[in-house]
Amino acid sequence: MEQTDWCVITGAPCSGKTSVVRELQRRGHRIVDEVARSFIDAELAKGRSLKEIKADVLSFERDILKRKLDIETTLPADELVFLDRAVPDSIAYFLLEGLDPVEPLMKGRIFRYRRIFLFDRLLIEHDRVRSENDAMAARIDSLLENAYRRLEYDVLRIPVLPVAQRTDYILRHL
Repeated sequence: MEQTDWCVITGAPCSGKTSVVRELQRRGHRIVDEVARSFIDAELAKGRSLKEIKADVLSFERDILKRKLDIETTLPADELVFLDRAVPDSIAYFLLEGLDPVEPLMKGRIFRYRRIFLFDRLLIEHDRVRSENDAMAARIDSLLENAYRRLEYDVLRIPVLPVAQRTDYILRHL
């Protein structure tokens, strides 16, 4: 396991992660965008439907896991980087889909992250990618926390605050 200086921003869909990641970037920090969201947006732009993109759920989840790992293997371990989700998030999503999480569990042990920030949930706002309801978002929140704790991380919950205050909170807790 390689120790890194990377911090993970994670949480249920529509918890404000991306807004804070954008604010961290605006303040000069290096960030990595959410892989699944970027992939889905690119596929939707090609004319595919969300149903088509996720038709083979195992292939979809494995592809997202591989893409996350490919990105993380290119990052300098000694540089502070904020990741909008990371490899261990795949543990939660495999479980959510009823898949065996052994693969993301193994890959989740390749790197050791500096800090895990788990965002408290906001109200779900649907868009062309989000299909979760409030109950599913609550389940994802729990699965994410359990996934990181399973890998023996201390998970710091980030309360619902305005974006600038959430960002300050994170920076104070590095």
